[in-house]
Parts: sequence; structure tokens; C-alpha cells
Amino acid sequence: MYPKDLLYTSEHEWVKVEGSKARVGVTDYAQKELGDVVFVDLPSVGDTLAAGQAFAVIESVKSVSDVYSPVSGTVQAVNDRLSDSPELINQSPYGDGWIAEIEIANPSELERLMSAEEYEASLVGEEKEESKEDKTE
Repeated sequence: MYPKDLLYTSEHEWVKVEGSKARVGVTDYAQKELGDVVFVDLPSVGDTLAAGQAFAVIESVKSVSDVYSPVSGTVQAVNDRLSDSPELINQSPYGDGWIAEIEIANPSELERLMSAEEYEASLVGEEKEESKEDKTE
């Protein structure tokens, strides 16, 4: 269900590692939870990020959500197409909907990320929690 060549965070970001760079976006699960994306506040090229730091904001018709950097590093590129076409996050979360490329400062941080199988397993637990919350409301 989730691309096996990517790594994942518990905050629903995906990471495609290419050499010393990490291309980052949000997962299909995240975009479905957000609903129709209407605006993306992108980071600036040259921004220095710490792992776990919020670096972008996605606004949808339902909510506003931060995007967190999965690794420490420097923003090398941003997906400017999202400025005019934020819906790319909904239409192609693993392709044209990527958010930024980060030069990885500490490759050992990648070890904390999840495989596709681990990410899917974490979603099963999350969905169970959500259904419990729905029943108690």
C-alpha cells in the first residue's frame, strides 16, 4: 500500500533518500486526513533544520497542519509548483506533491525512521485509537 522504497515518520511524512539528500512529503494517509489542500507554506532554500522541527505548513479545507523535518540538514530545494497547485499533495503525494529536498547533516537519524511495513502497522494502532475516541464522544 505504501511505497517500499521510502522511509516514514510517525507524523506521516515520507522520505526518499538519494545519496546525501532527502526528498520529503506527506503520506497518502496524511493527505486523506487533511482533505482538500488549499495552501502550502514552504520553507526557504538555505533554511537549517533540526530533526523534528516544523518546516512547512499545509492548509486544507478541514485543518492546518505542520510538516516536520525527518532529519537535520539544510533545505536544498522546494517544490514551487505547490504555490500555484497545492492540490498536487492530494493528487500525487509521493510524486509531484513532494515538499522539499534536504541535505542530510546526520545520516544516523535515518535509522529512527520506519519502513513501509512498520508505518502501516503504526496506522493500524492509530486507527484503533481514533475509533475508540469516536465511540466515547
